[in-house]
Amino acid sequence: MAFPAAGGVDVAVSTRSLLCPPGWVGIVALGDAAIVTVPAGSTAGIVRQVLHGLPVGVLTYPDRLRAVLPVADVLGPASLAYLDRCDFPSAGAGLAEVIPGGHAELAAFLASVPAADVDECGLADITSEAFVVRRGDHVVAAAGYRHWPGLMAHMGVLTEPGHRGHGLARAVAAAAVADGVANGLLPQWRGRPDPSRRVARALGFRELGAQLSIRLRA
Repeated sequence: MAFPAAGGVDVAVSTRSLLCPPGWVGIVALGDAAIVTVPAGSTAGIVRQVLHGLPVGVLTYPDRLRAVLPVADVLGPASLAYLDRCDFPSAGAGLAEVIPGGHAELAAFLASVPAADVDECGLADITSEAFVVRRGDHVVAAAGYRHWPGLMAHMGVLTEPGHRGHGLARAVAAAAVADGVANGLLPQWRGRPDPSRRVARALGFRELGAQLSIRLRA
């Protein structure tokens, strides 16, 4: 799919959409354009009709969608932010160590934190190396990215709960972003919690859109 050049909404059927969990409707809005995936053709018509009647700016507002669609559950919304290399303050990018993305230390770190945090950060799916900070023998913060189509580096960042508030997320994220930029990729940051969004802004990311997933009642 591509975002409509003239703005508006494009809806497509995709049983394996990466925009949302299986069986859900995925919505991504950037500027004045949006793309939407639905899990089956039977829902495409009503979703297309309803969403075409709404301004793009409200397509990721759960309450607006609940008023016009049989929404059973939602995930998000999450902000989508992007970074121009000219806006990246690379200072601090060398503070993290580098380990392979599939390293046992990263797996142990992810196993030690709440499952909800692991799902949120996406570090289990990175295709880059992992950029980490240790305390003693243990990883307490990590970042990396998954290479998406269109030369996109989708960032993942996580700090162990007991070590938050000390700038570790920014340190590992700066290293991951620097690696993505060096490889000619456009860094993308998807964030829901305010602390995550603050780290992104500190690194020069600009929020340009949002993502929302909804599950419709049968």
